[in-house]
Amino acid sequence: MALYESGQMYLEAIYVLSEKSEKIRAIDVGAYLGYSKPSVSRAIGLLKASEHIVVDADGNIRMTPKGREVAEQLYERHTVLTHMLVALGVDAETAAEDACRIEHVISEKSFTAVKEHFLHYKKEN
Repeated sequence: MALYESGQMYLEAIYVLSEKSEKIRAIDVGAYLGYSKPSVSRAIGLLKASEHIVVDADGNIRMTPKGREVAEQLYERHTVLTHMLVALGVDAETAAEDACRIEHVISEKSFTAVKEHFLHYKKEN
């Protein structure tokens, strides 16, 4: 099952929350993203069905290795793209919003080129 942009956003949110706390529940994900309980419930169900997450009997969400791999890639994209846009003079809030949009559509080949160029640029400056 393909993981579309919406699912990617939920997975990235779970990843960010998991870096701050061991216990993550659907309500935490909804609060972080500003989404309604029904939307979060549906997304959680889809992420479970695609084996990106598991939810225990207490409602705690954990990423599977498959889910963690995807989430880490998304988070890296978001972080690199945000820093790159800020370095180009974009304000931090706009950079983060734009990076969030770009991270879901940029190809792996293009992202790798952007990342290598940006990291090379940072070393020289």
